[in-house]
Amino acid sequence: MNDTVKTRTIFLANKFGIGRVVGLILLALFVTLRVWDPGPLEVLRLKTFDFYQVIKPRAQKQVPVAIIDIDEESLNAIGQWPWPRTTLAQLVNQVSTLGGAVIGFDVIFAESDRLSPGALAAHYPSLDPVTQRRIAKLPSNDLIFSHAIKRFRTVVGLSGYHRALEHASRTPIPAPPLGTLGGDPKPMLLGYPGAVRNIQEIESVAAGHGVITIKPESDGIVRRVPAILNVQGTILPNLTIEMLRVATGGGPLVVKRDELGLTSIVVGGVEIPTDEHGQFWIHFAPHDRARYLSAKDVLNGSVDPALIANHLLVVGTSAVGLHDIKATPIDPVMPGVEIHAQVLETILSQSYLSRPAYAVGAEIVLAIAVGLLIITILPIFRAWVVLVFGATVAVTLAEVSWGFYSNKGLLIDVAYPMGSSFVIYCAMVFVNYLRAERQRRQIRLAFSQYVSPTMVAQLTQHPENLVLGGMSRETTVLFSDVRGFTAISELYKDDPQGLTTLMNRFLTPLSNAIIERMGTIDKYMGDSIMAFWNAPLDDTSHALHACDASLEMHRRLSDLNVVLEKEAESQNRRFIPLHAGIGINTGRCVVGNLGSDLRFDYSVLGDSVNLASRLEGQSKTYGVPIVIGSSTANLIQHKFALIELDFIRVKGKLEPEVVHTILGGEDVLKERDYQQLAVGMSELFTLYRNQQWEKAQQVLEECRKIGNGYKLDETFELYDQRIRAFLTTPPPEDWDGVFVATTK
Repeated sequence: MNDTVKTRTIFLANKFGIGRVVGLILLALFVTLRVWDPGPLEVLRLKTFDFYQVIKPRAQKQVPVAIIDIDEESLNAIGQWPWPRTTLAQLVNQVSTLGGAVIGFDVIFAESDRLSPGALAAHYPSLDPVTQRRIAKLPSNDLIFSHAIKRFRTVVGLSGYHRALEHASRTPIPAPPLGTLGGDPKPMLLGYPGAVRNIQEIESVAAGHGVITIKPESDGIVRRVPAILNVQGTILPNLTIEMLRVATGGGPLVVKRDELGLTSIVVGGVEIPTDEHGQFWIHFAPHDRARYLSAKDVLNGSVDPALIANHLLVVGTSAVGLHDIKATPIDPVMPGVEIHAQVLETILSQSYLSRPAYAVGAEIVLAIAVGLLIITILPIFRAWVVLVFGATVAVTLAEVSWGFYSNKGLLIDVAYPMGSSFVIYCAMVFVNYLRAERQRRQIRLAFSQYVSPTMVAQLTQHPENLVLGGMSRETTVLFSDVRGFTAISELYKDDPQGLTTLMNRFLTPLSNAIIERMGTIDKYMGDSIMAFWNAPLDDTSHALHACDASLEMHRRLSDLNVVLEKEAESQNRRFIPLHAGIGINTGRCVVGNLGSDLRFDYSVLGDSVNLASRLEGQSKTYGVPIVIGSSTANLIQHKFALIELDFIRVKGKLEPEVVHTILGGEDVLKERDYQQLAVGMSELFTLYRNQQWEKAQQVLEECRKIGNGYKLDETFELYDQRIRAFLTTPPPEDWDGVFVATTK
């Protein structure tokens, strides 16, 4: 019986597949995680919605909203904050005179004005009693401010507080008339047990009272504001909703809810969508200074009246020192007062964002559907087919989500269904990979008796690469060879192991310089190195990297010579410095597995490779460490300090080549001596090829003086000898200026 059960279990596992089992387990975990919806997952979802707003923020429309900004200029002109409330009374009066619709303060006046006459008189006890009584009889600044508020439609702000506060002899918080549809909204609202309120003189005369509390999400970004809240058991709107209510005649608010929570708030006949907790999603527009009016300009009457008349005006601050800065999806440093203005603009332009109550259920169903689809088809089709199919589904879902946002303002998250299905895909592919790896181990055990482990690894990983042939592509090839290797070998004729150690110490730093700059080392040939760039990996800057590597090779070789000299001195033996010649050329080559049916290597082959080898040999002719071909020079001429060496026909080639040497990088390129030398050498070659030998001789001497520090002595001497020879025996009149090299 046990054997029968075991057989059936194995049969079902083989038929259904371990990959599918893993996929179903992961899908169940992802669905559970989405139902739980921990904070980090919510932040990821919100980041998706942020991305939408960054790509397509709310379009700016002309709506009657402006900010009266207590900005840095206003603080400089009027004085530090808080200002005397007589100044704020003047501000309200100015708005009233200019025909503003309503003014709302993103400020709380929680204490009496310390600059009122009575407070000032008490602050200076040295005043004589008569003067103190006269000053004390003057009307308080709060009274003057309250009179201004009473005469004009003014909404003052208050803030929710995390604990109850004692307010002696205070009446309940004034609340607007309220109607409800669908049930009591209080259980669903964000609540605060306490409140920071305005003083009685101001609170009692204001036309409206709105909560200015802005609570960021858990990642510190403001995306939603509570349109309506439960503060100390009283339902209150936020500042902007109250401003709209006052501006539209001061009628009642209507709160709508269903079994899941709040759905909307109706203000002045306009229905404003909210989430289930009464929060309003802000559809942000880019920051625009045009919505700001400096408070000093309003006070001194220099503001354009058209920017005030019939406008909803929010008073707040953008001054850095007053610390009212918030982070939003499209701006990490937005003044808090602008968030209130953005809410008003969103409502007045009816560019709402909303996340419908069915969104969560739809997203969970979508995650299940896509996950099951991946689990079903992945074992049937190849992984890349499923990946392409999944990518198509992902793009389609992303387009649907974007369409909901762009056209209807609906926030539907498809990132979680796509992310969870991708993880399921990766997990199933990994399980399949483990099974395939087990099969490859079996192949290795079977074939390791017949071929080398290296070839077995290549066979199991990339058998398609084990064929002869290659592809044509542009590469930069470098050849490097030690100068005077014979003399160095003689020093170690009784110590061949020491010579091997020396060559290892020579080849290691030079090889590292090549590899660190994306080069591929083709082969070592005794004391020589062959390397190339732009294969097997693409390298669009292959010529730059090769030339940079050549300079670094000589820098590291210089460092090595310093160490070797000290070692030779300590061992009391002769020291011969190591010098290397380098040839570099760029051109099209065949790159791939080259060789025979018995053995082949990944290498490069072509005429440009042969030329690079010949150029390395010509470094001895001109006495320079690096010689590069014209194709390479054209690709790097603005990045390296180049000097033309000759127009030469190397041995074995019919076509001549303009060759250069590299004196250094961009630092040398900017040196004045180099720039003068480059001009002088250009003039020298023009005279030389036009057979103007006397003038060429003069220019050559000038170049010697300028280029004294660039180690071109052998090059200058070479041309001095040529010019002297041509003065005695001129070349034929049809001479093309080409020097024919007779050695490699």
